[in-house]
Amino acid sequence: MQRDGRGQDNPVQVAQDSSSPGAFLNLPNKLTLVRIFLVPFIIVFLIAGEKVPNYTAGAIFLAAVLTDWLDGRIARSTRQVTTLGKLLDPIADKLLISTALIALVQVGRAPAWMVVLIVGRELAITGLRTIAASQSVIIHASEFGKYKMLAEVAAVTLLILDWSPRLGVAFIPSLGLLCLWAAMVLSIISGIDYFLKFWKVIDLNR
Repeated sequence: MQRDGRGQDNPVQVAQDSSSPGAFLNLPNKLTLVRIFLVPFIIVFLIAGEKVPNYTAGAIFLAAVLTDWLDGRIARSTRQVTTLGKLLDPIADKLLISTALIALVQVGRAPAWMVVLIVGRELAITGLRTIAASQSVIIHASEFGKYKMLAEVAAVTLLILDWSPRLGVAFIPSLGLLCLWAAMVLSIISGIDYFLKFWKVIDLNR
């Protein structure tokens, strides 16, 4: 996160990329592309797989999540942060989570209305992010957005593995559904927070 002249955190910055054209496909960006490449395999093994819990789909999903952690860590430690990476990384995250949730609706492990709210928020933020990028502005994710991502990863993982079960009590949801509830609430809060930042810095007349 950038800091201004007074030493305070600045959640918004003008996009700058001094890297050479060859740096666009550096290791962090390649890991991001790998994450996108893994998405269809998660869908295939989750929907086509008959076993519950589905360990194959769960392993592929966690591998994709690992690339998300690795690309950010490598980019920061080796100073390979590029504008392409800043824009591509959140798109890969949204694609991974959204498609996994939609597949979970298909196999009956996630409520459709909750997934619609989460995915709708992701599409709206992607649209706002695109408008901001067209004006060379990058709005950084808030702490709410980071917690949302953690809740989504936990929810998807637990729902894929179908753990823990409902214990035969109808009004007690599974741990995966509890995490999905948390992800939905954080999605709404972080979405409002992002919109307020967007409204302050974007010139809609441009």
